[in-house]
Amino acid sequence: MKTYTIKNFDQQFPTDDACLDFLFKSRYPNGVFCEKCGKITKHYKRANMKFYSCEFCGMGVAPTSGTIFHKSNTPLRSWFHAIFLMSSTKTGISAKQLQRTLGVTYKTAWRMFKQIRKLMSENVNPLNGQVEVDETYIGGKRSGKRGRGASGKTTVMGLTERQGKAIVKVVPDVKTRTLLPMIWKNVASNSTVFTDELPSYNHVGKLGYSHEIVQHAAKQYVRGVAHVNTIESLWSTIKRGIDGVNHSVSPLYLQSYLDSYVYRYNHRKDEQPMFLSLLARVSTLT
Repeated sequence: MKTYTIKNFDQQFPTDDACLDFLFKSRYPNGVFCEKCGKITKHYKRANMKFYSCEFCGMGVAPTSGTIFHKSNTPLRSWFHAIFLMSSTKTGISAKQLQRTLGVTYKTAWRMFKQIRKLMSENVNPLNGQVEVDETYIGGKRSGKRGRGASGKTTVMGLTERQGKAIVKVVPDVKTRTLLPMIWKNVASNSTVFTDELPSYNHVGKLGYSHEIVQHAAKQYVRGVAHVNTIESLWSTIKRGIDGVNHSVSPLYLQSYLDSYVYRYNHRKDEQPMFLSLLARVSTLT
């Protein structure tokens, strides 16, 4: 991925008008069709307004309409800065950090934090090739049981291609009836699936996959090409982020937090800076 620094951000988006112009051009790359004039016409920004008017009739468009910026009184540059901050590290930042950095209220920072996470929720095509599958538990009290059966924790299932993308979802349990449909839905049929020895995975081979198992209970973590180290590395990143940055996450919002971590993971090797990729999604998710 190409590096995009705060210096680049300040040069490209020095003012609210620069941000609005970027959004306008992104949403209307081929120009704006004026319904009143019946043709594509030039549109000019109105002074002190987030609005562009037709050069002939005065009708126009608001580039922020229908986006995460819709009806927000927060400066557009602050929104762009927040997106930049949330896309700049593997673990992101917290709403509290946004509050301090942007100089807004916590209520405003939380709303921005929540809306930007929506940009990071995306559908991923079925994974293929060598795919690792595992589950983990997030949240709950620090004391008590660990791992499977941990009290008060939320169950999360992850699937990741080696050297590729990942899918992570909150699931109700780790039973066969829950895990196997997730694999069937999200992994291409010609793939090799790697798991640990959880009995719920016993029938993965019957779905038509090549199935390789590592016996963690016997302290076997690598057996030839069989391991789940890739997905466990992703678990480490997510948990380090939640514990160190967010501190705790309500089960109600956990999936959206997971989406943000997985988005950063899935786009870690992109040529385009992640910040610009997220800005592009503003225009498409309307």
